[in-house]
Amino acid sequence: MEITTFGELIEWTREQHSSLARCLDHYAARHEDERSRGLLAYLARHESEIEWMVADFKRQGDEKALNTTLYDYLSSPSHHAQSPCGKHFLELDFDGICREVLDFHNDVIQLYQLLLRKALIPEVEELISPLLEMERSQAKLMAQQVVLMTDL
Repeated sequence: MEITTFGELIEWTREQHSSLARCLDHYAARHEDERSRGLLAYLARHESEIEWMVADFKRQGDEKALNTTLYDYLSSPSHHAQSPCGKHFLELDFDGICREVLDFHNDVIQLYQLLLRKALIPEVEELISPLLEMERSQAKLMAQQVVLMTDL
């Protein structure tokens, strides 16, 4: 997918969360370790929720900001964060799965932080700032839930 506008970037972000949710769900049923299966299932549900939230940002976003081109902001946003989907999830232990998913979220957060720092018009800042905050809060919530799972 070629990403040229903020609207396309948000759609790409939604697709990345969707892809990760499907991937985690797929491997949740196949992992040998019970704790890892539970973690993968939880993370899949959480990614699906984030996908919905991101889609909502696009639906409610300011048209001027959504149609603003990214050329002045990034050369290629898709290189900044990629869903880590793959068969390797079957080989990862609980901690490895956590690292993979949280690393993906940190990449998305860093991408949006970069965009926010470079915001040239207020509409872009108003679009990116709450999206960044949502990504941060969801990553934090996910990390807290994972810690609770490790305590069980």
